Amino acid sequence: MFADSIPPTHIDNFAGKPRVIIISDMGNEPDDQMSFVRFLLYSNEFDIEAMIATTSTWQKTATHPETMRMLIDAYGQVRNNLLLHAQGWPTADELDAKVFAGQTAYGLAGTGPNKMSPGAEAILRAAERDDPRPVWICIWGGASTLAQALLRARVTHRPADLDKLIEKLRVYSISDQDDAGPWIRREFPDLFYIVQPTTPTGAEYYYATWTGISGDAYYRNGAGADFTTVTNEWLDANIRSKGPLGKMYPRFLFTMEGDTPSFLGLIDNGLNAYRRPDWGGWGGRYIYRQPYGETHAIWTQGGDMFSRVTSQDAVIGIDSKEHISDQATVWRWREAFQNDFAARMDWTVADFEHANHNPIVDVNGQSGTAPIFLEAQVGKSVTLDATRTRDPDGPQQLHFHWFHYGEAGSTGANLASINLAGAETPKAVVTPTAVCRSNWLQPAPKCTGDGVVHIILAVTDDGSPKLTSYRRIILTVHPSTP
Repeated sequence: MFADSIPPTHIDNFAGKPRVIIISDMGNEPDDQMSFVRFLLYSNEFDIEAMIATTSTWQKTATHPETMRMLIDAYGQVRNNLLLHAQGWPTADELDAKVFAGQTAYGLAGTGPNKMSPGAEAILRAAERDDPRPVWICIWGGASTLAQALLRARVTHRPADLDKLIEKLRVYSISDQDDAGPWIRREFPDLFYIVQPTTPTGAEYYYATWTGISGDAYYRNGAGADFTTVTNEWLDANIRSKGPLGKMYPRFLFTMEGDTPSFLGLIDNGLNAYRRPDWGGWGGRYIYRQPYGETHAIWTQGGDMFSRVTSQDAVIGIDSKEHISDQATVWRWREAFQNDFAARMDWTVADFEHANHNPIVDVNGQSGTAPIFLEAQVGKSVTLDATRTRDPDGPQQLHFHWFHYGEAGSTGANLASINLAGAETPKAVVTPTAVCRSNWLQPAPKCTGDGVVHIILAVTDDGSPKLTSYRRIILTVHPSTP
């Protein structure tokens, strides 16, 4: 089982860019194309292994790799301009060589001993490569191409080598869009898998975390969220009007970019959500539990209402009221990730001087984006100093906001309580008050050992659009000394 290979308390501490594979039912409706445009605008953040066109319940008999190549061609027209703003952008030819067709029939019926596809071969090549970094497989459609790769691996690899291959994979699936996903989880229980298990009909999408990216109006599940930046009107002004790549961003049919949360948390913005799904970030937050109908625990939604440790976040909405939902784990970051998207689209048409760029955060003398781990003790204050944070665009005013992400990091840990002073200043003071926060149900279970606290610093500039960078500080809180 998963817990015997990579325990849920494991943190991915690899160095370098995340390795990424996209599996998309491109062509069934506009949202995959929309997500792909955004993905290309962040292609300097990833080591892209493959982009695979496949089927789903919405497109059972066709794949459209040619659409991916069309979008990559538009990206190629703006790459030189992107290089004015950041390094690491792959060439269009390099990306084009990584586009593959996956399984061409629906679900498990399209897999078998003699049904290897170029996409399945690409998955195996990436998993077998001698690279210590995990491979993130972002599934925007059906999972049949991954199923085919695993079927072949099971036949061609010795058990120990198969275990090593499985240990490398990290799957984030946008619900279950064919019958292959549930089969994979049954047959390969050690596989790291993020999903809210569903029937492939779409009837349960309403409940899914990923709908928090823009599902407010269509799914009517975004109470408290600000819908402004996910309307077609905002997208017309900030995305579609900006150059050759912006023109390739279609108007949405149901919602904007339902597949994007699968890679949104992999972006190097300082939140480091890809280290472990319960940390939370732009792609949402998940917990490790066994959903009904699954044979083992996975990273998913739900949780224990007695302890209040669930996959939901409590967030103050645009109406100044607290809202608690799975979707809030995504929409709480919406203004920031949409402004970030708009700024990158500006990069495709403007030079450095006439575009905005993210602040560079420094906390306690540590610059960069990596999480900062600190030791703390109940009753003793810890100072967090971000006064050396700077903006690459010169003397812009920076706005600082420190907050306790109270739901983050609960797996295998006590969630501690703190007091936080100076939350809107460059320098904050954190004082742990208890290793375990108060439990609403009494008598509470006995609290033993240490606690954990995740503090997030969000630094926002006053450019156009306003851009936010983050830093995650993780405190291990020890009991007070007698």
